[in-house]
Amino acid sequence: MPKRRIERIAAVISIVSFGGSMIFGAVQAISSGLNQAQEIPPAVASAEPSSVSLPKSEMQAQAREYEIVLKSEPSNQVALEGLVDVRLQMRDRKGAIQPLEKLVKLNPSKQEYKTLLAQVKQELKKSSKGNH
Repeated sequence: MPKRRIERIAAVISIVSFGGSMIFGAVQAISSGLNQAQEIPPAVASAEPSSVSLPKSEMQAQAREYEIVLKSEPSNQVALEGLVDVRLQMRDRKGAIQPLEKLVKLNPSKQEYKTLLAQVKQELKKSSKGNH
């Protein structure tokens, strides 16, 4: 009888330990996933081109790929953000305005898109005044 009781106690301790480790692992995975999501900066952060600079031919190819996606999914925000980023890297501010306006229309509460659109338009006005 005492042997059976010790086996039950050992089994209960094993089950509780296993369950606790599973819960601890799940909590760690969820919290690390949330932390990573917060650390990722938005694709469209400023009117300045991103620090990663690709050759012009690669940027043009990337822009075409985003445009292809947008033909089939006109409201694809990832493609819109990518297109804006690539066009700003290529210093095509005029080309970045249309997808930025669409992002503002799709996300009226996101101030960063409105700010970036205003910056790009202002820079475009400055450069057109400088050329005349």
